[in-house]
Amino acid sequence: MNRKKIKHYNLFKLFSVIAIIILLNYISSFIFTRFDLTAEKRYSLSASTIQLLENLEDFVFIKVYLEDEDLPMGFNRLSKSTREMLDEFRVYAGDNVQYEFINPSGLTDTKARNNFQQQLFEKGLMPTNLKVNDGKGGIKQKVIFPGAIIVYREREAVIELLKQSAGSSNENRLNSSVQDLEYMLSNAIRQLIKNMHQNIAFIEGHGELDKYQVADITKSLKEFYGVDRVRINGRLNSLDNYNAIIIAKPDSVFNEKDKYIIDQFIMNGGNVLWMIDAVNANMDSLAYSNSTVALINNLNLNDQLFKYGVRVNPNLIQDMQCAVVPVNTAIAGTPAQFVPAPWLYFPLLVSENIHPVTKNLDLIKTNFVSVIDTVGEDYDVKKNFLLYSSQYSRFVNTPVRISLEMINETPDERYFNKPKLPVAVLLEGKFKSVYTNRLTPEIAESKEIKFRTESKPAKMIVISDGDIIRNYVRKTGDKYFPFPLGTDKWFSDIFYGGNKEFILNCINYLCDDAGYMEVRSRELKLRLLNRSKVENERLFWQLINTIIPIAFVLIFGFAIVFLRRKKYAKI
Repeated sequence: MNRKKIKHYNLFKLFSVIAIIILLNYISSFIFTRFDLTAEKRYSLSASTIQLLENLEDFVFIKVYLEDEDLPMGFNRLSKSTREMLDEFRVYAGDNVQYEFINPSGLTDTKARNNFQQQLFEKGLMPTNLKVNDGKGGIKQKVIFPGAIIVYREREAVIELLKQSAGSSNENRLNSSVQDLEYMLSNAIRQLIKNMHQNIAFIEGHGELDKYQVADITKSLKEFYGVDRVRINGRLNSLDNYNAIIIAKPDSVFNEKDKYIIDQFIMNGGNVLWMIDAVNANMDSLAYSNSTVALINNLNLNDQLFKYGVRVNPNLIQDMQCAVVPVNTAIAGTPAQFVPAPWLYFPLLVSENIHPVTKNLDLIKTNFVSVIDTVGEDYDVKKNFLLYSSQYSRFVNTPVRISLEMINETPDERYFNKPKLPVAVLLEGKFKSVYTNRLTPEIAESKEIKFRTESKPAKMIVISDGDIIRNYVRKTGDKYFPFPLGTDKWFSDIFYGGNKEFILNCINYLCDDAGYMEVRSRELKLRLLNRSKVENERLFWQLINTIIPIAFVLIFGFAIVFLRRKKYAKI
């Protein structure tokens, strides 16, 4: 009788558990939730990304070129993380996100493989050379394309999944790449699905960089924005159709009409990227002479920038962390032989990963850059410095004599005692017009002119170097051949990847309405093993990981057998 009751009781418990499981599954089909137990929420998407994915109206197809069985461990991790991120995208987008992993070296026919890789290069995917085991105890060279192409309807966007960071370890580069996956993928999708481009204008008419000198960044911006070149010429409505304007290295005076139109563009919520040289100095002057004199570059913009809360000082920064220029070391009468030599007036800037605009950037090259100060106490304007010089820097006031002879001098660290001099600043908020109380009542009250004394919420970034956006241009006959932004003018094997990414981040931030660039603030900690500890304690941990699980299973088994015998021996 007792055995029959026990049997019925056990069957009741079994069917009860099955019923509860079925009921929970039925209820969960109507409730969607996910749990991320990681400290930095590495598997959770931002609210702006989720909203983007849930509102997709058509298919987004992503081709990832990181599928290869011979990839090193770090690249396998990047490939796996990309797949996991895309799977997470599919959770919210459903079938509207499709992806495929492709091996660029998978074709057995050499000619077909080379043609395919050439097509990827022409689309904008940059190859990376790796050294991998050949399976026979040797090493072989392998070319991979760590990037992706995102297709939406008839539009494509190319993204580099592997970030380039000079001076960083491979582990940090890969971790930085994994960290930015959500931003890179979601940003590309967001720009592709825009029905109407936001419009950007390069300002002309004051000696700004021409279309060839900004050709590379213009090409990249045109993938996501409408880009024009605009000459204001005193026309009140010349900037009405633009979300942001770029003022890149002007060298002549702005008249008051053009200043007024830029001012009112800002007052109506327009955004500006200023790249201003406060000092007139360039290397071209040193091509024909060993020295030149750097003078103040009068642009008639000081009062306007001062009113907005920033001042570009008429000085030049010297930095021991700097780029190089070619120096002829050949003996007189022999063929020229150029070698790279540090040039203190070309600081190399490293981001501090504080702001989304500058997070995880490579080295940024600057030419004859000045110190930036913030001025005033306008509580309606928030100010953040974005870029600084290194710990070993100083500045010299103009006018100053610049001589190539300083290349032969060893800089004394004691004199480079002005660390972290600011060279770029972000201002955002409500700005005051520089023309307040400066106009006649007829103009100020005119309904046609619509003068505003205070701006709608707006943003501006001021950089004290106009060459930061400038790409090298080679002229052959009547043709111009722009090089990628960041390519060194004199040494083709040197590339500064931070310039282009920094400018793109600046524009994206200025044109960002949804706050999606905050995704770049996410930081994933790199938890690496202690190699020396691993080597010293290898045997101990191997025994722990093999013996303890077996011992635990045996103890658990013996305990179950003992309890069952004790329980049923009385029946």
